[in-house]
Amino acid sequence: MFREIRKKKNEINIAMAKLLLESSRRGVLAVNGDDGYPYAIPINYVYDDEAQRIYFHGAKIGHKVDALRACDKVCFTVFGHETVRTESWAPFMQSVVVFGRCHLMEAVPEATRRLKQLAMKYYPSEQLVDEEITQSGKAVQVFEIEIEHMSGKEVQER
Repeated sequence: MFREIRKKKNEINIAMAKLLLESSRRGVLAVNGDDGYPYAIPINYVYDDEAQRIYFHGAKIGHKVDALRACDKVCFTVFGHETVRTESWAPFMQSVVVFGRCHLMEAVPEATRRLKQLAMKYYPSEQLVDEEITQSGKAVQVFEIEIEHMSGKEVQER
């Protein structure tokens, strides 16, 4: 159902792909937008390898929410781990592409737990996280992407 990477020599193993997914701070979420146009936006997220899910938060209304209500199929991409190797001047860069189904988390305790997990990735202290969730937590909702397929590759930028 999902295409394999065309240039097998560029493919990275799943462990390396997961490492990039865990360590990246932002990714790009692509959904099926209005009138058949793709809609891709950068988001903050947290990846849970054990659950094989990606969690992110967002407003309760808007283009992203409308698109996800119409179609739950998404694509999520991260890139990074740029390195320059001694044998070549042009940097190497890794990327991961995830396909899956995205849903709003309905269970409030679990959604709050995931929101805190997400915030801990970006905030300097748990105290600030708790204050922010208390102040703004009711204005956001938490989404989860159930990963159906993941692939990664490394390419040289020249």
